[in-house]
Amino acid sequence: MRIPTAIELHKAAKILTLKYAYGDVYQLPAEFLRVHLPSAEVQGHGKPVLQTGKLNVALNWIEPAGRSGLQLC
Repeated sequence: MRIPTAIELHKAAKILTLKYAYGDVYQLPAEFLRVHLPSAEVQGHGKPVLQTGKLNVALNWIEPAGRSGLQLC
């Protein structure tokens, strides 16, 4: 498992940036995260639900969750 060396939240741009040791950088828009993360809303309790209308999603804060996860809110 690769763990980011830096995690940055850009509230105004609504982007989460993950940086890795070998120079990889991923910029993930809040809309993308809301539609693709395994939340109960997206998974539909075992029956995935197509997510639409998530254009005004914001990220207000992040915090560690477990050994390698993040809680996004």
